[in-house]
Amino acid sequence: MNRFLTMRRLSILFFGLFAVCVAGAFAFQRFYVAPADACAQSGRWWYEEGRECVQPIYLPDITGRPAGVTRAEASNEQNRQLLAIEDRLAAERAARAAATERDRADYAAKTGK
Repeated sequence: MNRFLTMRRLSILFFGLFAVCVAGAFAFQRFYVAPADACAQSGRWWYEEGRECVQPIYLPDITGRPAGVTRAEASNEQNRQLLAIEDRLAAERAARAAATERDRADYAAKTGK
């Protein structure tokens, strides 16, 4: 009797399916798991949704504040600096106005007006 699924055909089918599964496992490891592992080992972040390796940005580089300083402390320091600048500008304006008045008084004394 000649059957379609003989032992020889079944063994070839089994080993063929096994080879495809092994190749799939190696491809999965090579193209799906290995990039994430290599990214993590290099110290970067693996972005799973986009399947890309991204460089984390250091927060003080963005904000300009020193490391270890809270947002409130940095804001208070910035406000103190701004107040110091405003005070210095006000003093310069007052000195300039006083110098102008002094020059006017000198001019008026010289010309008699």
